[in-house]
Amino acid sequence: MRASPSTVGNQIPVLLAAVFLIFLGQMALNPIIAPLSREIGLAEWQVGTIVGVSALMMVATSQLWGRRSQSWGRKPVLVAAFALATTATTLFALLAQLGMRGVVTGTVLFLLLVLCRGVGFGIAVAAVAPTAQAYIADLTDDEGARVKGMAGIGTAQGVAMVAGAVVGGALAGFGLLVPLLAVPVLLAVGLFLVTVRLRRETRTELLDEPVRISPWDRRVWPYLLVGFGMFTALGFVQVISGFIVQDRFGLDAEATGLLTGAVLAAAGIGIVLAQALIVPRSRWRPATLLRVGGAVAVVGFVLLVPVAHAAVLVVSMGLVGLGMGIAMPGYVAGPTMLVDRDEQGGLAGLIGATNGLTYVLAPTASTALYAIWPPLPVLVGASIMAAVTSFVLGYPGFRRDAPPPARLLPVADAR
Repeated sequence: MRASPSTVGNQIPVLLAAVFLIFLGQMALNPIIAPLSREIGLAEWQVGTIVGVSALMMVATSQLWGRRSQSWGRKPVLVAAFALATTATTLFALLAQLGMRGVVTGTVLFLLLVLCRGVGFGIAVAAVAPTAQAYIADLTDDEGARVKGMAGIGTAQGVAMVAGAVVGGALAGFGLLVPLLAVPVLLAVGLFLVTVRLRRETRTELLDEPVRISPWDRRVWPYLLVGFGMFTALGFVQVISGFIVQDRFGLDAEATGLLTGAVLAAAGIGIVLAQALIVPRSRWRPATLLRVGGAVAVVGFVLLVPVAHAAVLVVSMGLVGLGMGIAMPGYVAGPTMLVDRDEQGGLAGLIGATNGLTYVLAPTASTALYAIWPPLPVLVGASIMAAVTSFVLGYPGFRRDAPPPARLLPVADAR
């Protein structure tokens, strides 16, 4: 039994605010990761490992969170997630301060940062997007409404990317510890919001046994493959953006944080423009969104390779964000139209796990490749995005007239 539209309608802004705040907390750290790592003596591969462990936690827990959001309810899941995120980022800020003072250094500092930023925060972030996606899928029945709903989640993430880049970069001008201390405050606001404003579902609105989705199910694997490729390509350039800025332009730590914030903000602006304006007005089907978005992102990646001026770097990342913003609602909404209601939580978790999997490998690989030759991770990212776009153009399942593919596994086996 579903709640009435009048009952659940006022919950959507609260849910989107939760998505915005958790990703704002994540994105506000990105502009300072590179200069902070050098201030506390971490190597590039150690930064990649911290991000990779966080993504590994998303892979391990996203499906669980997605299904639990349908069986426990959205509020308990989000309260737990924000409480954990607030605690983890508070400890991360404390450790960074101790590292800058030389109180905790070396391997001990690295492992503690992995535990806080990687394990704790990764598990917390893994809960939010699948919960929101499963809820939107539960509320919408037609393709157009669902694409718009998923674009709303993407818009919240995109605005968070812009705001996080601006907040993190601007606060970095007052010192690297300032944005680190601001993030737990933002997450505490999110914890208060979901605790006070989000209602608890009745027992009749929940599902006793949400279905686990197999990644090899023929209805969903082409979308998962495309999503994996897109986010892998993005991960190859996102993590090293601070190193690119600092090394290409010879900036100090504070200036690097400011310019890196501008670069990441450009990508976020591209995502917001795509998902707030282009996607809702275009009324394109998921496959069309994937084709157009992939092509635009490829152009952005190609322009990023030979960049020699800060303005070109900003424009390139803006195009990458615009392309990703167009493609992402297609990737998320497309498979939801092919599965049943009791499978939506499992599917949302599987999408979250797929996104997380890309950041298990991409940060470590990109930082390692960057140490070999700085343009190499950008070239790899461009090649992956081009391959993904070619797959969407050529695979029969993405053609407009193709019928939805049948399941690979029976329902009982996919649970």
